[in-house]
Amino acid sequence: MKKVLVTFPEDQAGDQAVAKILAGKADISRIPERGDPSRVRALREADAVISFMMHLEIDPEEFSLLREGCLLQSMQAGVDALPFGDIPGKVIICANTGAWADPMAEHILGMILSLGKYLQKSHNRMIKGQFDRSIVSTWFRGKTCGFIGYGGIAKAVARLVRPMGMRVIAVNTRGRTDEDIDFIGTMEDLPRVLEGSDVLVIAVPLTRKTKGLLGEKELAMMKKDAILINPARGAIIDQKALYERMKAFPDFRVGIDAWWIEPHTHGEFRIDHPFFELDNLLGSPHNTNLVDGIFPVAAGIAAGNVNDFLEGKQPRSIIDREDYIF
Repeated sequence: MKKVLVTFPEDQAGDQAVAKILAGKADISRIPERGDPSRVRALREADAVISFMMHLEIDPEEFSLLREGCLLQSMQAGVDALPFGDIPGKVIICANTGAWADPMAEHILGMILSLGKYLQKSHNRMIKGQFDRSIVSTWFRGKTCGFIGYGGIAKAVARLVRPMGMRVIAVNTRGRTDEDIDFIGTMEDLPRVLEGSDVLVIAVPLTRKTKGLLGEKELAMMKKDAILINPARGAIIDQKALYERMKAFPDFRVGIDAWWIEPHTHGEFRIDHPFFELDNLLGSPHNTNLVDGIFPVAAGIAAGNVNDFLEGKQPRSIIDREDYIF
């Protein structure tokens, strides 16, 4: 029987989700603690490994123990933090694309509405005793929501904004989608989406091609009162250019959930510009996906991909390492 090694933190619901899909099809075991002699053998014998924070759960030198053709399945959709230099080329790596999409979409919608209705700005003024009815909020009916990337997260957001009467336009690598939207193009059509969006949601992974994708030139293409939401990765946007844009145009509103320097990847939270002095910013600590009950859902989706792999099917979301060599 095939062997599946689980390295994500102990979670009863997550373990049950994996077992429900793989029980009877694979021998599922949790990785032994560091220092346990059986840990080396467990890694060597694994046909597939399911991990959450892979770079924290497996030591750099341990990746070389994985056998040729082993599937390394991340529970996360974004894999830019993986130690690609330590993972042998003989190992297949898969992301968990779309697994966290629904709760992320709710969070993104919350940011869109809060910024569009100037809720935080009005709240802060009322704290100071200012009953300011001069603020005119955005009416989203008839407006356009654009997406850079049109995968699971973007589709989930689109399903929420369309009932509000918003048009949906997007670009992705293929220039195609199986959903009926108002416009879909390739990345060459990015200017059209930038110029036409009242709300723009970044929904692409951080790769060599998307790092610094939005700089001064691209941000200048956007409407002066647009809403920009980044739940993806901070480095997709040039930090200085974004700050200058926000400072110059107070109605250019930005919701940031994914930052440039974060504790889980860099050991600290840091920004190089005083974003929080601006009242056209709404920030959250990279927690769009953190809701009650989501962990077993993501674990189950990851296990489903592992199951397809073990049955000889093509797993989804195989990572091209060349995309992540910065």
